[in-house]
Amino acid sequence: MGSIPGNVLVPIAYASWPVIVITLFKRFDHRQAIAIGFIAGWMFLPVASLDIMFLHNTKTVVICLSILVSAYLFEKEKLLAFRFNAADLPMILWCTSPFFSSMVNGDGLYDALSQTLTQSERWGMPYYIARVYFCDVESIKILAFAIFIGAIVYIPFCGFELVMSPQLHRLTYGFHQSDFVQSLRDGGGYRPMVYMDHGLMTSMWMVLGVLLGSWLLFSGMLPKKILFIPSHYLLLALVFTTVIMRSAGAITLLLIALLVLYVTNKTKNIVLVIILFLLPSLYIITRSTGYWDGRNLSGLVAEKYSVTRSQSLQFRFDNETILVRKALQGSFFGWGGFGRSRVYDEKGRDISVTDGLWVITLGVNGIFGLTMLVMAIQWPSLLFLKRVKPELWNSGMWGTSAAMAIFLGIYMIDNLLNAMINPVYMLFGGSLVSMCYNEDPALSGSYETESIQVEKELTVLTPGTRFIPSLNATPSRFIG
Repeated sequence: MGSIPGNVLVPIAYASWPVIVITLFKRFDHRQAIAIGFIAGWMFLPVASLDIMFLHNTKTVVICLSILVSAYLFEKEKLLAFRFNAADLPMILWCTSPFFSSMVNGDGLYDALSQTLTQSERWGMPYYIARVYFCDVESIKILAFAIFIGAIVYIPFCGFELVMSPQLHRLTYGFHQSDFVQSLRDGGGYRPMVYMDHGLMTSMWMVLGVLLGSWLLFSGMLPKKILFIPSHYLLLALVFTTVIMRSAGAITLLLIALLVLYVTNKTKNIVLVIILFLLPSLYIITRSTGYWDGRNLSGLVAEKYSVTRSQSLQFRFDNETILVRKALQGSFFGWGGFGRSRVYDEKGRDISVTDGLWVITLGVNGIFGLTMLVMAIQWPSLLFLKRVKPELWNSGMWGTSAAMAIFLGIYMIDNLLNAMINPVYMLFGGSLVSMCYNEDPALSGSYETESIQVEKELTVLTPGTRFIPSLNATPSRFIG
């Protein structure tokens, strides 16, 4: 068993979460129970590791195992009846890429299996849960509402840390989850972390809430009131909080996502979406080949925004350059673990700093692993693009799915400069794949089939909660 950071609340929180999830399964529709259990767990459980045998009991593992155990207890047949298909290959190959890296580098079968299990815990389990339970239009709406409400719940916590500095995790669990210095902002102020790994991850979480809330409003699916408060006021408060958090990168990605969604829906043309999904690959290729060194971009940032941010950006580019050079000296499957992918000076000191998930993956898992990472994130969105026409993206039926598909696009862009692995995003991937491969006739993409499906949905009562009315309580919410 590994050492436990923080105070006694860390093991108590982890041990109590299965009980909480089982209670949710007893009180709510199972899809709602999973959405609440997953989102609430990610928002409030400690950022701590407790290793027991092969399991690395981080927050993701505790959440996923709690859900899977509850699902097994309440509806074992549904859980065991699921079968993967060819559409799941990108995720399967991404989860198993550490196996090849370990074996090629001579680390042995034990390390290969251990690294593969760890990868599957972080990426595969959330994806699998979504493939089983968020497999249709209605369940995806439930997930979207849960995330939107979760982001709203974070507003006062972010407000507290904007003023008092990131202290909530320390006050609750007894330790800071990441380097406190990284929460300090240029010109004063703080970057809220709340109960997530880093302030950048929290910023992207709030951005996701704004994106889903805005598109729910645009598609006519946002309830008029939540907790007796007009929903558009809550959305405005969420937007305001996200802006004052001053994460320029996250806000830029939000604006790009909203622009791509709106323009694609109105023009019925997917050119902007194609560009959005090609950008990460173009960046990776130009940086890996040395064709672009990033100096013109950092110069522009210095001229238009901040010299400090420009220096930070160029520092990242410089480290990418030496890390890419080292990565390309390894095999097709990378250097594997044990720090072999990092760069050391003549005295054996590590002189490299890794920020972007893409360059970390290139070094550890090689070209194979990096290709599978990009495919695992983007493939579900590409399936959605193929199956659902852009003119339907603002409908009550497909609006939430469209927002999730585009968010996966900007998440891959975020991975070029950051390495913030949020398992909630993998729920999007699994749900989009399941939705695109179900037998629903509405997936033909025509207006006629959409109308038929809407009428069918309105005859099925989706359970509401005491806070939110049923998602299809009134036809107007679907028609807009």
